Amino acid sequence: MKIHNSHEYIRERAENIVPSMRYKKSEDFFKWRDMAKKKLTELLMLPTETCEDMFSIIAEKDFKEYKRIDFEFQSELGYFVSSCFLIPKNHKGKTPTVICIQGHSTGMHISFGEAIYDGDKDLIAGGRDFALRTVSEGFCAVTIEQRYMGSAGHNEEGQPACLSDNEGMATLLLGRTAIGERVWDISRLIDVITKYFSEYVDTDKIVCLRNSGGGTSTFYASCLDERIFLSVPSCSVCTFEDSIMAMWHCPCNFIPGIRKYFDMGDLGCLIAPRKLIVVCGIEDNIFPIAGVEKSYEIIKNAYDYIGKSEDCKLVKGNGGHQFYPDDAWPVIRNYLK
Repeated sequence: MKIHNSHEYIRERAENIVPSMRYKKSEDFFKWRDMAKKKLTELLMLPTETCEDMFSIIAEKDFKEYKRIDFEFQSELGYFVSSCFLIPKNHKGKTPTVICIQGHSTGMHISFGEAIYDGDKDLIAGGRDFALRTVSEGFCAVTIEQRYMGSAGHNEEGQPACLSDNEGMATLLLGRTAIGERVWDISRLIDVITKYFSEYVDTDKIVCLRNSGGGTSTFYASCLDERIFLSVPSCSVCTFEDSIMAMWHCPCNFIPGIRKYFDMGDLGCLIAPRKLIVVCGIEDNIFPIAGVEKSYEIIKNAYDYIGKSEDCKLVKGNGGHQFYPDDAWPVIRNYLK
């Protein structure tokens, strides 16, 4: 068959390629996991140089239900990340701590339920006030400004630079990826909160929870950083062919060469045996449910094989591309008992 459409040709090729590093039941799972993590680290082109964190508190503010501590830290030499730590007023001792990071939005203020730009109220109504819900559940929350989003990069309307100006692609010229940089910042954030907020953080129960582009960062960070006890990626786990290869997506989603080795379902196996909740919307038109279910089936098979079937769940929301807190939180609470 002759194909003259270049996009159709690439999709056709992808559909006929079985990922070369897909887990096979004949393999030792944990040996495979070690090799796959090494390969994923290579593909993400993570930064490699550590530095002093230069942690500093910027401000502290009391609210009715929680206290908020604004802080920053040095993730790479010369690059500082803006973050906030929320402590519920009824806090006692060390508690599970939830890393709440926005996807493609105007910034981490959405997690606090603060509307600054046009459209913010719609995002908040769509369940993205992650930090507020977390403290209402009695847990500590921490937010972070993702690279190329919010105060880390936006246009005059507050839209993320990776989406509006493709700024996240410039990093490819340095042999890096936007997702890799975001994953690096998450791991450095965990270093910081376990060091400076140790009186609040139960280090055995660190949760990563996000939606859309934030869900993507959650997913990849959870594949690599085993300190994440529970991973809750939302509206982001789907086959590449059904999602980012099928339609327009922000360029920051793309990792050069990854489809030769893995699909997202294969990567999800790296989170095992830790706990995983995949959240999706049955009417999500950019991460379609069919692709989500294909990916989840691969992940679930790995959990079944190692005897951890109950530590992996798929939560389906009755709607589109948004978070579903009332569906997800009962499962989260159960895992955090």
